[in-house]
Amino acid sequence: MKTLHYVGMDVHKETIDVVVLQEDEREPFLERTIRNQEGVIGKLFKKLMEGGSVVACYEAGCMGFGLQRMLEEMGVASIIASPGKVPRRPTDRIKTDRRDARRLAEQLRARTLEAIHIPSKDDEAVRDYLRAREDVRLELVKTKQRLQKFLLRHGYVYESTRYWTGRHDRWLRGLEFDKDMLKETFEEYYFMIGTFTEKLRLMGRRIEEIALSEPYAVRVGRLRCFKGIDYLTALSIICEVGDFRRFSHAETFMAFLGLVPREASSGEKRRQGGITKSGNTHLRKLLIESSWHYRYKSAPSKRITERRKGQSAEIIAYADRAMRRLQWKFFRLIMKGKTKQAAVTAVARELAGFVWGMMVGQTA
Repeated sequence: MKTLHYVGMDVHKETIDVVVLQEDEREPFLERTIRNQEGVIGKLFKKLMEGGSVVACYEAGCMGFGLQRMLEEMGVASIIASPGKVPRRPTDRIKTDRRDARRLAEQLRARTLEAIHIPSKDDEAVRDYLRAREDVRLELVKTKQRLQKFLLRHGYVYESTRYWTGRHDRWLRGLEFDKDMLKETFEEYYFMIGTFTEKLRLMGRRIEEIALSEPYAVRVGRLRCFKGIDYLTALSIICEVGDFRRFSHAETFMAFLGLVPREASSGEKRRQGGITKSGNTHLRKLLIESSWHYRYKSAPSKRITERRKGQSAEIIAYADRAMRRLQWKFFRLIMKGKTKQAAVTAVARELAGFVWGMMVGQTA
């Protein structure tokens, strides 16, 4: 009978702390720090595979999925553990790389680790591009704020509260400064805003091209039937989630997004708070932004009707049912005295459930 090796790794840019446990042994079979280099890693795992089967794990982090993919190509079963869900003893007050690696090996052997989803290389590339687009958007927002504060400090006050319109742009271009240095500062900010705006436009066009290509076109088309979800949000959902069937039901998907309420209940007392915010931050923000579209009761607009062309009657009916339910939910919560923000968050939670149903085929 071949020996089964459980390998826990604490991975850093330069080094990897490796601890190897066997099935029935308390003490480690191997403890070592190796260079984080493909040749060194391959040599170690080939030696382990000569003595039996190998399973390995490490925590998700900045090192990405390269090591996991390399091990899978070698024939080593490996997972990436979710750091926030790695069990830790309350009395454990000592943390070192070697102890972390040993704890991972022990819990891999005990089968108590929860693995994260590993995206395909194509999905990961698209996901990084979408996140880069979000970084550009945030830089644009920050630069606009810096320009506004700069102008306010020097007494240039725009009378209207509607900024970044055509009228506001004409006002900006008509400003005169008594110091050359102030004019140069203004022009730098103004140029940066124009640059970021153009980048967003070009990236939006590229995102649309990606969304209409294989293997995304069919799934993106279905998601775009929902009010408030267009190319950017639909493509982000697909690339961030991957296989929706790994969630057994809609509530599990809601929890993955951090949209379920906190709870601290004991005995007869039940206490619930705000949402956990413990899941995928990027998707949660996108779904909350989409949910603002459900504030008012309305029929499908011309734009939504155009997006739904070519979709089956069942898909369209499902999206309409979601729209009616979510609009009614927002109205009902507001009538109960909830804030708009709380109502929209609740709508986002149910929208996540409808998205899950759409993607697993439960639209009947």
